[in-house]
Parts: sequence; structure tokens; C-alpha cells
Amino acid sequence: MLNSLDLEGRPQDTRIVVAMSGGVDSSTTAALLKAEGYDVVGITLQLYDHGAATHRKGACCAGQDIHDARNVAERIGIPHYVLDYEDRFKESVIDVFAESYASGETPVPCIECNRAIKFRDLLETARELGASALATGHYVASRRLADGARALVCAADAERDQSYFLFATTREQLQYLRFPLGDMTKQETRDLARRFGLAVADKHDSQDICFVPTGRYTDIITRLRPNAMDPGDIVDVDGNVLGRHQGIAHFTVGQRKGLGIAAGSPLYVIKLDASSHRVVVGPREALRMDRITLRDVNWIGDGDIDRAIAGGLEVFVRVRSTRAPQPAWLRGSDGRYEVELVAGEEGVSPGQACVFYDATSGQARVLGGGFIQSAARRTTASSSARPLVDAMRG
Repeated sequence: MLNSLDLEGRPQDTRIVVAMSGGVDSSTTAALLKAEGYDVVGITLQLYDHGAATHRKGACCAGQDIHDARNVAERIGIPHYVLDYEDRFKESVIDVFAESYASGETPVPCIECNRAIKFRDLLETARELGASALATGHYVASRRLADGARALVCAADAERDQSYFLFATTREQLQYLRFPLGDMTKQETRDLARRFGLAVADKHDSQDICFVPTGRYTDIITRLRPNAMDPGDIVDVDGNVLGRHQGIAHFTVGQRKGLGIAAGSPLYVIKLDASSHRVVVGPREALRMDRITLRDVNWIGDGDIDRAIAGGLEVFVRVRSTRAPQPAWLRGSDGRYEVELVAGEEGVSPGQACVFYDATSGQARVLGGGFIQSAARRTTASSSARPLVDAMRG
């Protein structure tokens, strides 16, 4: 069922801009709002134009997708505009993506796209068009709090929840954003798309790295940051050379396959050292980390972050989009923050996001998050983690 947009005024007097990528989710969002009587304007962003991406399944925001969005807009009877954001997207997303890999990180370009393109530049365009809100097809929810502010909440469909990719959304942006699909499953979305007669009802979902036309992200990195492809040594945790590699950008923390070395037991990538071009490998147990240092932390919980976490705050955190949230403690102040994982986690990679969730909220409210700068192993067990461990055991 459609979330209430929670806006003042009659729908017919209320303009809503919908970010239309050409996929089924954003198309259904536009059709739903149009059916409710809102003055809907569809906007599609052209973010790149890589020949092969034009018709490749899993791409988005390129040739075929623009065509699909235009057809949907015509079908439901709304105005539709295409904005050329290629230069902005390259500077804010693609260049950052390549630089992150060159630094030995594993980036999440969808987060940068939402933060720097959709929820900053497109949101401003929506305001210039006189819209009361910008709606997207993300599977996440927005709830009004008692003080009038809005909270970001996980989607009802846990398998489709996209809150991990939206942690960098600001409080001010949340006041303006709406997510009509937050209480729906993917199947319900497709069923509605068929009911509205949308040709994209059975269209494939876009993949994570939508701007990589061949599926080989290293092609872009080679072109933009060739130093990330400099050869180097593969070493064990003691520094012993086990082999050679053809660029740290080919690896990510936790990787097991494709190391190109023979060993008596399975080895995993433990660390990427960009300064020495070294790939450090070791046994699986060496992957488990307990402490995470963060950078660029965004807080959308109540009040000031330093006051909220003074003395340590019990939270749940997600360190990869595919991992389930787990109990942790959030500590720090003055821009320096650290997460202590109660049970530890394998494959914690710099560049990924660490997203905070309210440990007491039945709606799984998002409190914010930051990017992982580094991870380390705790030498002794922490007694402060015991309350959350006991809670997990019931």
C-alpha cells in the first residue's frame, strides 16, 4: 500500500517531481502519484553514454532507459524532462570511484550518486520547478516524528531495503524527500506496474555499478587511475612474498578466488596497501575485525551526535549492503568516531559504508553512518558489549 506523502494541501494542487530512471520502481512511483491526483513531473538524468550500456541488461540512466522513462511518462500523461548530468556524474561519482580503488578501498558508487547527484542537484532542480517534494523509487520509508522532523526507516521488504545506500541523506533533505514504495514488496510493485499498463513491469533490475558497460570496472580504473594497475607483491601477514599481482584494483578485502597463488590452505585478502602496492593475504580467521574507524560521518538521529553517543551508544550496524545489521557500540566526538562490533565481522573493507540503526526502534530507524577508514582486531573482550550480546541471546 502506498505511503502517505504527508504533505499539506490537496493532491491536485501539489506538484511532485519523480526521479525516473526508466526502471519499474521509479515508473510505478510516478504512476501511483499520478493516480492519486498529484501534479507529477518526471525527470530522468542522463548520467553517462557508453555505447554498450545503452542496451545492456542491468544498466540504468543511459539510452534505452531514457526511452523507457519517456514512454512511461507518455503512458500515464505527465510531462517528462531529460537533464544532462554527465559532467557532474563523472566528477562526483566516477572519478571518486576510480580514486577510491587506487587508494586500496572498495567504494559504493550508489551512495555517492544519491548523495551528490539525486539528493543534492536533482533536489534543487525540483525546488526550482515549484515542487513540494521529490519522490524516488527507493525501497525505504520516511516517517514524521513528534517534533515535525522526519526519520529514515527501513523498508517493509527486508530483502529490498535500500537504507544502506541512503545513510548520507541529510535531515534537511529528508524533509523534502518521499519514498512511496517503502511499504511495498517488489512483487507488489510489479503487479501495480502491470495494472497501470507499464511496459517496464517485467524489466530487469539495475546492477550496482550501472555505469560500467562491460561489467569490468577495472577498465574505467585503468583509464582514469592507471597507477592502481601497477604490479606489486602478494605477501602473507608476516610479510613473506608469495607471488605477484597486476594491480591492487583487482582485489577487495575478503576475496578468496583469483589470487593466482598456490597454498596448502585457503587464503583471503586481508589488506590492500596502496602505498607499497602490496596485497596482504592470510587465513580466514585473520579477516575478523572488531573495531572500525570512520570518516565523513552523517548523523540523522535525534539531537547532536556527540551528546547522543556520549559514553557510548548501543546501535546495530551494517558494514556491507548484503550483510545483516549486527549489534555494536558507537563512540567518539568532534568528528572522530569509532564502532566496536560486539561479535566481530569478516571482510570489513575501507571505502564501504558502516550504517547505524536504532537498537531500540521497532521500525529499524536509520541514525546515520560513515565510510570505513580502517579496521582492527580487538586484543581483549570488551565488557561494555555484554548487554547487547545478552539481548541477542534473548
